[in-house]
Amino acid sequence: MRPSVLRRTALAASAAALALLATACGGSSDGGDKGGDDKTAQADKTASAAPAAAKALTAAELEKAALAQADVKSGKVTTKVPAQDDIAQDKVKADGEACAPLAYVQTGSYVGKPAATVKRSWVGDAKKPAAGASAEDTMMAALDRAKVVETLASYEDGGAEQAMKDLKAAAQKCAGGCSFTVGGTKTKDLKVVTTQAPDGADEALALTLTVDAEEGIKAPVKAVVVRKGATLAYFPAVNLASAATGKDFDFPTEIVQAQLAKLG
Repeated sequence: MRPSVLRRTALAASAAALALLATACGGSSDGGDKGGDDKTAQADKTASAAPAAAKALTAAELEKAALAQADVKSGKVTTKVPAQDDIAQDKVKADGEACAPLAYVQTGSYVGKPAATVKRSWVGDAKKPAAGASAEDTMMAALDRAKVVETLASYEDGGAEQAMKDLKAAAQKCAGGCSFTVGGTKTKDLKVVTTQAPDGADEALALTLTVDAEEGIKAPVKAVVVRKGATLAYFPAVNLASAATGKDFDFPTEIVQAQLAKLG
């Protein structure tokens, strides 16, 4: 096993790095010089028919809504995320403002300025090696499981919708690659591909990012972001075996569905 690769992938996993900048959105209105009363009446009617903006959840409400061990059928949920998995947004430095949302998602952070956040981590169950497997194959089997650092973030005044808009724009603008730095370690994304997003959310986005890892390995990192009302759930995922070999891995969609069920 290549020691340098394992060091790199361990760092990636601990930060959930290798899977969005927004403020509240506003509106505008146009005036006219004729038929002002009719237009005002129509505007009032439209406003009254529009659905009320979703309420931002408090930290306590997010904590109650966040994943717990009882919510998942496999893997392990950690409710107290260790410091190395709790990357502050201001510690992430993207090479280019347009791509910053992608950097925040990969490092287990969030986009924009949420009113409240909570975090969870989830690690899939270890796979059993085949009978008679070599020591290296046994180690790779142990590493072949996804790790996700989830961030639940609630936003006020349309901030959740704006964060999704900014993330989608970043995925398009930075499809050809981008890079970012955390704690002196630079990560380079070679490409960003939008994939099939899960159902059940008001909005959803799924991404596969190809990371330039050590020794020429192109490692996949995946991320899913879903919106329910004024709350976003960020799910960046890495797989240690994939990071070491460059092989693809399956994103654990079951935890996204479990989280959406709790958000209602």
